[in-house]
Amino acid sequence: MMNRRSFIGKTVLISSGLGLFSYSVAQALNINEAINKSGRQRMLSQRLAKAYLQLGQGIAVEQSRKILDNSMTLFDRQLAELRTFAPTPDNKQVLSEMEKSWLSYKQVLAGKTPNQQDARSIMVINEDVLAMAQKATLQLEKYSGTSAGQLVNISGRQRMLSQRMAKFYQALQWDVAPVDANIKLDTSRKEFIAGMQTLMAAPGNSGKLKEELALAQQQWMFFDSALRQSGESGNRTLSANNVASTSERILEVMDGITSMYQQLS
Repeated sequence: MMNRRSFIGKTVLISSGLGLFSYSVAQALNINEAINKSGRQRMLSQRLAKAYLQLGQGIAVEQSRKILDNSMTLFDRQLAELRTFAPTPDNKQVLSEMEKSWLSYKQVLAGKTPNQQDARSIMVINEDVLAMAQKATLQLEKYSGTSAGQLVNISGRQRMLSQRMAKFYQALQWDVAPVDANIKLDTSRKEFIAGMQTLMAAPGNSGKLKEELALAQQQWMFFDSALRQSGESGNRTLSANNVASTSERILEVMDGITSMYQQLS
């Protein structure tokens, strides 16, 4: 079996212990890279909210602070890259609109110490940013017109779903969740399972990809088990920490898988 961390390191260095993403200097994108980065913006919209909610509850404080700070920096960087790359007027327009929502989102995220009132605002704003990132990514997938582009989108969306489930879990724990949070969490769970089935059935998966997908399935079992802990039996903090850590581990694996699909031509 190949060294997974060595492979991922060519594109992205991720420390699951610290939840840090560290990317090389920006350079000209190709379409698969653009789909990957646009899809990663979806994930970051959810990961930022998750980190904020964890900070507000004193969950994995050092890790959550680093996730928040580094994710904001990465979102800014990738947005600039995507706006430079944007291949169509429609894509340029969506990215311009997303930038406006992103500025509002960032202001709340970094404005002051995490609190429940701002957390409720974040639970609304992050959905706007996510919707525009999703639209931009679908535009790029359509522009690509390739099966590889579709697989980059699908695998990249799995990253977002992992963070989305964790976000709703932490919001429910802090009593800042929208009334339909449990429904949306369950919908995201079903979509993640369906996405894994699609990826595992994809024709042309290499042996290395199959190994990584099997690892993702294993990490999914740990993450799903953590999500099913309500934390109402006196172990609320422990349960929230389990979700925080397992959501980072499955994100790491899915980010690597997305980078592998990005290499397909």
